[in-house]
Amino acid sequence: MLKKALTAFILPFLFLLSSSGAGSANPVAQKQKSPDNHPAEAGTTGILQTMIIENGTATMELDLNRLNGINVAPQRQEQLRFGIAANSFFSILVFNDLLRGPEQGSMALIPQGSSPAGVNNMPAALGASFKQLTIGKLPSSEQFDLAVREAKTGFTFFNIQGHQYDYDAGAQSLTVNGGKLTMSQDFANGLGRPSDVGAMVGEISVGAVMQPVEIKELANGELKGVTMPPLHSTAGAEAPAATHGPDVIVGDLPNLEQQGSDGTQVGLAVATTSCNNGDQPLDWFQLPNTDHPVIPQNLYRMSGGTDNTERFEQIGQSWLKHAFFALEDTVCNTCNTNNCQTGSHLCPGCSDPYSANLNGDQGQIGSRAWVNPFTGSFPSNANDHSGHNHTGTSHRILVEADDLNTTLNQGASYFAEAQYVTPHEYAWCQTHPAECNMFNNASYRKYNVSGTTNFSFNPDGDTARMQPAIRAWTGATVNRIEPDPGNDGIWFMGYKVTNPSPGVWHYEYALYNENLDRAIQSFTVPLAPGVNVTNVGFHAPPQQPAFANDGTFNSQGYGSTPWTPAQTANSLTWNCETLAQNQNANAIRWGTLYNFRFDADQPPQATSATVDFFKTGSPMTVAIQAPAGNGTPTPTPTPTPTPTVSPTATPTATARPTPTPRTTPIPRSRPTPPTRPTPPH
Repeated sequence: MLKKALTAFILPFLFLLSSSGAGSANPVAQKQKSPDNHPAEAGTTGILQTMIIENGTATMELDLNRLNGINVAPQRQEQLRFGIAANSFFSILVFNDLLRGPEQGSMALIPQGSSPAGVNNMPAALGASFKQLTIGKLPSSEQFDLAVREAKTGFTFFNIQGHQYDYDAGAQSLTVNGGKLTMSQDFANGLGRPSDVGAMVGEISVGAVMQPVEIKELANGELKGVTMPPLHSTAGAEAPAATHGPDVIVGDLPNLEQQGSDGTQVGLAVATTSCNNGDQPLDWFQLPNTDHPVIPQNLYRMSGGTDNTERFEQIGQSWLKHAFFALEDTVCNTCNTNNCQTGSHLCPGCSDPYSANLNGDQGQIGSRAWVNPFTGSFPSNANDHSGHNHTGTSHRILVEADDLNTTLNQGASYFAEAQYVTPHEYAWCQTHPAECNMFNNASYRKYNVSGTTNFSFNPDGDTARMQPAIRAWTGATVNRIEPDPGNDGIWFMGYKVTNPSPGVWHYEYALYNENLDRAIQSFTVPLAPGVNVTNVGFHAPPQQPAFANDGTFNSQGYGSTPWTPAQTANSLTWNCETLAQNQNANAIRWGTLYNFRFDADQPPQATSATVDFFKTGSPMTVAIQAPAGNGTPTPTPTPTPTPTVSPTATPTATARPTPTPRTTPIPRSRPTPPTRPTPPH
């Protein structure tokens, strides 16, 4: 269980690195194991500070010739200067004024005074990401200690080698010197120069003023006191600011695990760390109280085409974890417990971890069918497991083993996603319409997969916060759609057109429903005159099987019948059954992504698709690309959402009990700690 005792979580860092009288640290020594693998040592006395960046600068010296694959002398040097965003999620541990090493995280880089010519002479991918670069401290399982990455996608441009850390306690300053920028495998492959992996293309240095965010006093290995100093503000610094109101986000997805198998399928679970990014306490009352977040988990695969980015598919989905007892940790920000009832609330700036084992605990997982994803409402019996038995895959992220088999999926990329849905954000939004924080609750992280029947997973890059996984689809156009603002949630339209061979264009569409309660029932692509369409396809993730008390109509489970394509002279439509035909039809419900595809003999043009909904609401048009045709192209309608008359999001047809009013939280199996709790093991 990830909710560890506070001393067991912090103290191991103090002994994993050898002391250095000058306060410097060798990055090789800092590739320590997880603190979970080490017991706390007794007898330790002193002051442990967790420090973050108050302000700083970074400088890169790039050899543009080498970067562009030109092996000539003399070198063509370009200096790039950056500011470091204040309060970046990059922290260090300092014990008795000696640096004990950085923690996993990243510092955002803000370009300053770099020449436009230098940026324009970079490879296109690096130039396009120039304003979104980060320096990331990598997990101990990675080959490198630091890397330069794209903030949104996690794409690695350079690995950093040979650097040294140095900390000056008097000035509270951290420097990173002597770093060599070497080309990553992702970047080299993207440039079509795989032989350049590991090539040195420049140098990097960092200087930063640090400030403590948490000071712990230890005596003989025991925590005696905690101080949280106020953060200093820096004029002109682009520091991330807390939002108004309660705002739960997924701050980290630390690990992904296989936890069972059943025939040709496996059951997975991903660890999640939530953060309250808002300035108000977030309700966290445990069942049978219904005012707490629920946590669905998903898995996606990007594959196909010459570069394995042609399609982006969901290959697994779980039921959802019901949150209970918030631990007030500091993964995302400074934790502020003032005027906040800890445990029953996630306090502003605080974080709360759930291990993969806890998120995959079959007895504590409830069905998605009970939940209205827009309002966050569900009944008090939403995790009823009476009347059914569990196999190794039940309720966990259900995935076909063949979709993970590395022999069958060479070069594919995998992304885990989690989302927190809470009724408190909806209630706050209703009374504070200018402070709605309901649409940033999903985050994703890329994972490398190993295995053919039993699988292991290693993270590849940092967690991409506050974005659904569809944003990781390389080269695709992804648009957010809100069909009925204020009354229902959002979904995303993604599409990508490739030209795999002369005269053939492949059209790939992905529809992702984040928290749209009404669900999606049909998808229509217009076809211009003279277009010939072949290889029409459809993909959806496996549905959880039917279980007693699973919230679906008559506990029959959701259907898995593939959507049927129907082609006319001017359109191609896929659809499932309507609500009137089958309440459990295979609609695109919340937290799921479905794919539609075909090949055509004509190139793309801008047009609009039509999407119809399952429960309520009129059809709407959305912008896409579709075949242009060899006749007169069809007019391009304006993609405007069609409002509906529905005053509120409509729950599923299954009758649901009225949600339980907020009550005093009922103690769970883990003991309730005091005001500044030492979380139990």
